[in-house]
Amino acid sequence: GSVIWYSWTNHEILVLLIKRIETFFGRFVDESLLLRKTPAQLANYLRPVMEPRFTGQGHWINAPLYRVLMSLIRKRPRDLIKLCTAAARQAFLTKSHIIQTKHLKSVFEDYSQGRIQDTMNEYRSELHDIERLLMGMKPNKKEKTAKQGYCYTTEQLFAKIDNINQSGNFTFSNRKSISDKKELANFLYKINFLTARKVLPDGEIQRKYFEENRYLSNKFVDFGYEWEVHPAYRWALQPDSLDDLFATINLSSDE
Repeated sequence: GSVIWYSWTNHEILVLLIKRIETFFGRFVDESLLLRKTPAQLANYLRPVMEPRFTGQGHWINAPLYRVLMSLIRKRPRDLIKLCTAAARQAFLTKSHIIQTKHLKSVFEDYSQGRIQDTMNEYRSELHDIERLLMGMKPNKKEKTAKQGYCYTTEQLFAKIDNINQSGNFTFSNRKSISDKKELANFLYKINFLTARKVLPDGEIQRKYFEENRYLSNKFVDFGYEWEVHPAYRWALQPDSLDDLFATINLSSDE
């Protein structure tokens, strides 16, 4: 009864980053004005500290850097702080005055490992065997060959969980009965390991989080979206082929 639910939008988190930058330079910040600006307009405030575009590969080629950042955080300000701090340290080590693509790329794996460890630490009390469940979501050889890893229809997701269950059933801490695939899918969605995913008409990706659809909290419900492992976790799940991730991860649409 003492829990206060609070959720952030990516737009608000981007404004938070802008506020941090402007405050550092000693400039006045009008949050209400910043919140009314589009993400593309806010991106201009990042130029003193970051290069404007990601010079990577795959779906990320020439993408605005703010979209890369927003796609890799789980709508948590702490994620953005961790990612930017690690990249800034790399920029400092190379004597660069701004954060560049190479600095971000060099920290993605450590950032991803940190987020998956955070998740296991946070939710282990609910599911003791959470590590086996999360690491079991790594794409198998067939999925990697077909470029199908990490994104699932509801039916494919249930099949993936059934396959993980073959090495042992899961039981939540607050019950004695074995957890079924719907309960495990809902758990993965609740902890933001999975996000709901829809391809928009312009080809961009819309992602929905559990906090935005809390009516799913009791049973996993198919509400017309596909499901994907959040990009923040994928470097930890697939450290053997890091460059492939740039070809398989679609950036989120602007909010």
